[in-house]
Amino acid sequence: MIVGGTAEREDLLTAAVVEAAERTGAHAGSVFLRSRDRRSLVLAATCGAPPSQLGGWRLIPVSSPIPVAAAYSSGRTVHLADADETMRRFPQLAVALPYSFGSCSVPVGTGEETFGALAVVWAASPGAEGLSQARRRHLRSIARRLGASLAGLRARTGDPVECDPQTIPVETPALSAPAVRAGLFDWDLVSGTLTVDDEFCAIFGLAPRAFDGRVETLVSCLHPGDRAALRAAARTAAAEGRITARPLRIRDRGNGGERYRTVELWARAIQADSARAPARMVGTVVDVQTGGAAAAAVERLRDGVFSLAPDGRVTYANHSALRLLGVRGDALLGQFLSDALPWLSDPEVEYRHRSAMISQAPVSFLACRPPDRWLAFSLHPEADGVTGRVVPSSHPAPGPAPSASPARTATTDTPARLGVMYHVLQLGSALTEAVTARRVCEVVSDQLLPAFGGQQMAVYLVRDATMHLLHHTGHHQDFLDWLEGVPLNARLPGTETLTSGSPLFIESQQDLFRGYPGIPTGEVSSWAYLPLIASSRPVGICVLGFDEIHRFTEKERGVLTALAGLIAQALERARLYDSEFALARGLQKALLPHRLPVVPGIRTVARYLPGTRGMDIGGDWYDVIQTGSGVSLVIGDVEGHSIAAAATMAQLRSAVRAFAAVGHTPSDVMAGANRTLIDLDPGLLASCCYLRLEPHGHHTDAVTAGHPPPLLRRPDATTNALDLDVGPLLGVDRASAYPATRIDLLPGSVLALYTDGLVEERGTDIRVGIDGLRASLAHTPADSLDELADRLLHNARGSPNRADDIALLLAECGSGHGAEGDT
Repeated sequence: MIVGGTAEREDLLTAAVVEAAERTGAHAGSVFLRSRDRRSLVLAATCGAPPSQLGGWRLIPVSSPIPVAAAYSSGRTVHLADADETMRRFPQLAVALPYSFGSCSVPVGTGEETFGALAVVWAASPGAEGLSQARRRHLRSIARRLGASLAGLRARTGDPVECDPQTIPVETPALSAPAVRAGLFDWDLVSGTLTVDDEFCAIFGLAPRAFDGRVETLVSCLHPGDRAALRAAARTAAAEGRITARPLRIRDRGNGGERYRTVELWARAIQADSARAPARMVGTVVDVQTGGAAAAAVERLRDGVFSLAPDGRVTYANHSALRLLGVRGDALLGQFLSDALPWLSDPEVEYRHRSAMISQAPVSFLACRPPDRWLAFSLHPEADGVTGRVVPSSHPAPGPAPSASPARTATTDTPARLGVMYHVLQLGSALTEAVTARRVCEVVSDQLLPAFGGQQMAVYLVRDATMHLLHHTGHHQDFLDWLEGVPLNARLPGTETLTSGSPLFIESQQDLFRGYPGIPTGEVSSWAYLPLIASSRPVGICVLGFDEIHRFTEKERGVLTALAGLIAQALERARLYDSEFALARGLQKALLPHRLPVVPGIRTVARYLPGTRGMDIGGDWYDVIQTGSGVSLVIGDVEGHSIAAAATMAQLRSAVRAFAAVGHTPSDVMAGANRTLIDLDPGLLASCCYLRLEPHGHHTDAVTAGHPPPLLRRPDATTNALDLDVGPLLGVDRASAYPATRIDLLPGSVLALYTDGLVEERGTDIRVGIDGLRASLAHTPADSLDELADRLLHNARGSPNRADDIALLLAECGSGHGAEGDT
């Protein structure tokens, strides 16, 4: 049952996921809904695959590189035709689920709001085409209808759409052919009429609409020797109140001749309020002939045959299987193989079963039953479960073939679960990409809190033998604030955890008071204190807080302990990065102008944004040079990100300033800068754009060396990229010439010079980015040049993964007065 939800919502989810699987031909489907804090997607309903098959995906951070999370976040369909496409686009999913399957995930919601995602999974061989366009449209339609229904339910009842992290998902088993048929009846003993359902008629070989409700018609279908037995059954029910397993033989009309099938009659008598004798008999007729015959046939086999439910529990085993496995039936049925048979407690067994269920392809493996009896297992899956076969095998030859190890036992080596693998892979991969301490903390909170159902997280670092808060997330602002500034030798859970190197799991406030009396708890009920130790040195602690009492399983304790090591290493690396990054950025800032000159009639502002990926400093630069004949605007970009690029940039900037100061024309300035770069021979190329303006003139002379064209916004807001004669990049040829282009200017015009980091996007023509910046410059309202610069950089500032530096220089011409530019 969904926590905090309604039966109607459960019905909506169940109907949607079942329809999704049926309409797409998938063998499994699932619906995820967002959590109340919008940080996670919670598994709400499944069809076909039980939640245990989904491992660590019962709770998914919305930022995870997982298809359902991508569908939810982007609002788009994520279709993965086969395992190869899954590996290319979602490598973490492919590593954690290395099976042959295809999947399709679509957002669930309305046009204005996304509630979650709907996903289906099917067996797929390499090179498969996946779902057709028509089936994908069906899936999106089902998701839209579900979203509209959930929105309508919320509007009518006020029930939230969101799920709690502790949600128990609604499960719908895969459809399968029934092994047993049962028909229902209601026999009025006073009037003698029978009311039956269609299945009852089918068992007796009667057409439902043609059945006249008479007992005589029913009796005519029975073996002559059993006709009296039916009347005797009615008398038994009247006397004893019920009938159990009374066999009846029914003529099998479909096979011709006098063939009969045996069914069982189960019934009970119902007595009218005013009568002593029973007035009615209600019950069922069960046709078990096919199932019973099949079971008898399997029991005769010398091979071991067993059946597993989709979640892996044993539902049947014949006598040969029990003998080969060396276990009693009551010890095996209803159990996982790994729990009932310690020598099968191996990750390989779990891997093989999950592979069969997800890929819907047969798999096999060898296992040794102690002390030395080798058995060959084969698993044959369908959506509703797995049929297994086990036979004796000779000792395998040495080689890489996987097999379950007899040395492993359930008590000494718990099988690795998919959820453990998922969390380690997910956090480890995300931490690899996090280079700053702040980003490491964000990744940890994004991954750990949803994965384990926590609400609070704090990271404290050790500095000068005292604890200092680095990061906190959660709605309790005072969570662990008493730890700030505490010396490392204090007797507190956070400090003792760090000095001992052992994690501490506190499951209730009573447990905390017993160990540490007087410590404030706030509204938190359970805590996990994880020591962060890297290279045998204490780095700090990571503390998770839970609003409700949380019982930490052995698996959770093991996973959190392992993840603490990854966090510590990432945090130590990030702290080193942060310090070196600050040094590098300080050097780069020192190479750029600290202040732009004040020039009458021209207002200038500049902005510089370093790239957010990597630590090397870049070669972007800008300058405003005041000369006797006016003012020059310069922007340039030395290729690469390195100390060499920054040094070359500084030398080029100095050369341009020197050539401009002595009154060279723009063409000569650029040619001189080109010769300077070639003489320096740094092995680097550079682009540059140079404009000379007269303070009260009406034109500018511009030259460019392979640089993106400046933009000009006129007083009427019409904006275009300047069509300049483009010279070659600096550093290519000593004899290169750089022709100047004269551009007319009107008072109030704005010139924008920029580097390619502002307009270039991987996989997109740079002209598209330039036109986008042109449109922004034309239509962005701003009360000042400073505000205009900030707005033009707004999107770039919000990008967390920007590879290139950005320089932007704006100049407003004929403004009547100058202003010192912001940098």
